[in-house]
Amino acid sequence: MAISSTINKVSLNIADMDRHYYQTHALTVAQHPSERDFRFMVRLIAFMANASEQLCFTKGLSSDDEPELWQKTLTDDIDLWIDLGQPDEKRIRKACGRAKQVIIYTYDIRKAKVWWQQQQDKLKRFSNIKVFHINALGVDSLVKRNMQLQCNIQDGEIYLNDENSSHTITLDRFR
Repeated sequence: MAISSTINKVSLNIADMDRHYYQTHALTVAQHPSERDFRFMVRLIAFMANASEQLCFTKGLSSDDEPELWQKTLTDDIDLWIDLGQPDEKRIRKACGRAKQVIIYTYDIRKAKVWWQQQQDKLKRFSNIKVFHINALGVDSLVKRNMQLQCNIQDGEIYLNDENSSHTITLDRFR
């Protein structure tokens, strides 16, 4: 019998002073059995950094045809495609062809540096892609089945709090 996903309920209050976006989101997010807590939190951070009413989680690890998050128009066009990690060139090309904007968030700095050295020349031809590295050491300690998080974004930094701890997250732009 296969291990099933863990379902996490997240009450997320976002105050993004950079984009003037202030909203509370009640999220139900599945955590794949093979997904570590840190990667799960990286998905949430990617959501926070781009939050909107239309942004939603996809099947993620369970599907090769979809990104981790996307934002679609009413006509089912993809406005925003968000991937995590170090996708290969074929996947990036596909994303850039299908979406108006593509954002890749890396989260393991050693792997990210090697990947970036291999990909940066290949990515120059795409005008609709941004690449960031998420520095979020220790955020995996926030993961619980029911989370209440406060997210403040100002000057490109993300301040994430729950009732017990506080974390400062930075996004370093590669491209």
